[in-house]
Amino acid sequence: MPFANSDIQQVNRPPAGISNRPAFFGVLRHLVALACVVAGHGMAAAQTPAVGAKAPDFTLQTPTGTTVTLAKERAKGTTVLVLLRGFPGYQCPYCVKQVHDFVEHSADFATRKANVVLVYPGPPADLDQHAKEFLAKQQADLPSNIKLVIDPDYKMTNLYGLRWDAPHETAYPSTFILDASGTIIFEKISHSHGDRTSADDILAQLKTN
Repeated sequence: MPFANSDIQQVNRPPAGISNRPAFFGVLRHLVALACVVAGHGMAAAQTPAVGAKAPDFTLQTPTGTTVTLAKERAKGTTVLVLLRGFPGYQCPYCVKQVHDFVEHSADFATRKANVVLVYPGPPADLDQHAKEFLAKQQADLPSNIKLVIDPDYKMTNLYGLRWDAPHETAYPSTFILDASGTIIFEKISHSHGDRTSADDILAQLKTN
């Protein structure tokens, strides 16, 4: 039986809701991509561990290539973990001063069976050389209970949620005291260049913990 004109028009007409399918799927793809970006940022932005929490473990290297693992360091006793600004394009004078202060008090830290791990973050290009130049400013070798490691990919910095993501910045200067189990018993997070813990500040905390 032949089709009427109205039947032919009905056959050629796209079903309801399908005529805008390309535009619909274009919007859907955009929303999925946006969701992935947001989820990715959420995964990368770790939270800074609080007092009472376990300090996340990490493995980094000294400027000369020696591997240092936080878990092995804290197994020796109390660990003072110091995140410096590292190399934001220059040697931070506040970092130089802070490390010099800790080095001068290394015997006091040893008396309290505390070791110090300094983390020097920055862009990966030549960061080991920059760290060597930084250590040269101390005018003495680091004592055996103080180690400096480099963080060229901001691995530790991001793990602890301390990335200072702004021009000419690297990390928020921070200090943690960990007991032998890795529990954080003290922390200070600075949002300015010069607000640092001194060796006396940390030694006072070690007396009370």
